[in-house]
Amino acid sequence: MIKVVKIGGHVLDDAAALQDFCARFAALPGQKVLVHGGGAMASRLQEALGQTPVKIAGRRVTDSDTLQVVTMAYAGWCNKLIVSSLQALGCNAMGLSGCDANVISASRRAPLDGVDYGFVGDVTPASVNCAVLCSLLDQGITPVLSPINHDGSGQLLNTNADTVAASVASALGAELLLCFEKDGVLDASGNVIPAITAADFEVLKADGTISDGMIPKLTNAFSALRSGTASVRICPFTLSSGTTVTP
Repeated sequence: MIKVVKIGGHVLDDAAALQDFCARFAALPGQKVLVHGGGAMASRLQEALGQTPVKIAGRRVTDSDTLQVVTMAYAGWCNKLIVSSLQALGCNAMGLSGCDANVISASRRAPLDGVDYGFVGDVTPASVNCAVLCSLLDQGITPVLSPINHDGSGQLLNTNADTVAASVASALGAELLLCFEKDGVLDASGNVIPAITAADFEVLKADGTISDGMIPKLTNAFSALRSGTASVRICPFTLSSGTTVTP
């Protein structure tokens, strides 16, 4: 079965951690797709350019200036750094944004709860060009997807990388691994929750145990399960254990 693995931006800030992750990813058997973020690097670049990063409920507000920065960070440096690292490990990777071969299209998000997120794109499993991805996989090429997509009319759009990964996994009927710097979803005491249901999520969100960026991560995880993803696990960069997400 195809595996879709998503990594967050923090691993890209640590050369040793990135090398370790890439080695583990390259060693995964079978066909696989890697989706990456790069938010930490994008935020630093924004600040260096005199911009103030704005996030609401873990999602970045993307005006025209921010769009240029995140495109440089995600589709440029981060993507090529990962691809070159995988090539060095014998994993024949190809870096893509959504506009490349029309692999992922998106629609600009309408204002949500009174918030205009700017040039942010929403994607669904139907947005994913499975024919292109499967063609690459069948040729032994591992797609590495940045979260920069397009609307088909020349407009680039920034999409939450977890949403991209969930949509790709659902479209391919794949296993989904959402990897980040923690060991999984943590309870109030900092211990890993081995499995979490949709009902658990609502309770933990209400009492504040789950907040900020973990909210869209789990929201996308449950959406993926409802949309055709075979299984979902939220785990550390080592690809071990973590939290299994169940309906």
